[in-house]
Amino acid sequence: MDITIHASFLPHDDPDAALGFYRDTLGFEVRDDVGYEGMRWITVGPLEQPGTSIVLHPPAADPGVTDDERRTIAEMMAKGTYASLLLATKDLDGTFERLQAPSTVFGSLVHRRRYEHVE
Repeated sequence: MDITIHASFLPHDDPDAALGFYRDTLGFEVRDDVGYEGMRWITVGPLEQPGTSIVLHPPAADPGVTDDERRTIAEMMAKGTYASLLLATKDLDGTFERLQAPSTVFGSLVHRRRYEHVE
């Protein structure tokens, strides 16, 4: 079976700030930018990986989300606990230095981790 990850979804509450980070800071290409009723779904991804995308989406756009759930989502996003994404690079130190710009905020310290594979 040949299965790949085509897209992953991450919430945004500011499409311009999201574009500033993923496009301008990380260098991802913008593959799509769709607006509807004042909301935007922006698809980005690394140039070298055309088959893998991240869809930046308004988190409470689903009509089934209640007002209480929207408040909870907003609170969790503000704390950085609503969604996550792990990125990898061959040059952690160089990439970290390049990303340390006044506009970049790291939610936690960057750590080198060696994970043990379980068979």
